[in-house]
Amino acid sequence: QVALVESGGGSVQAGGSLRLSCVATGRTIEYLSMGWFRQAPGKEREFVARIEWNSDVTDYIESVLGRFTISRDDAKRTVYLQMNGLEPEDTAVYYCNVLRGRTRNPLYDYWGQGTQVTVSS
Repeated sequence: QVALVESGGGSVQAGGSLRLSCVATGRTIEYLSMGWFRQAPGKEREFVARIEWNSDVTDYIESVLGRFTISRDDAKRTVYLQMNGLEPEDTAVYYCNVLRGRTRNPLYDYWGQGTQVTVSS
């Protein structure tokens, strides 16, 4: 089992950038596909981006294509989400999770505390 801790959120103006980090403890993530999710106020949690274990395959929801980049450093047990060109619609609590194989679905039913991203216009 792995515990995930997200950080790096904050408040920025539209057009700004943030870099989120997700650190895993308890086991290596080296052979796991990892993903970022977000939940905006009053909305369900949604998938944002994923990266497969060998970093060759990444996948994003359409609304963040060209603005967000997911990456990983397995030696540091860390997954990153570089967010550029932030828009007010990106305001949400961001979470990471292990994914079920090559899907966008989270493996674990539990979630960390997340990190808040607030984008003002």
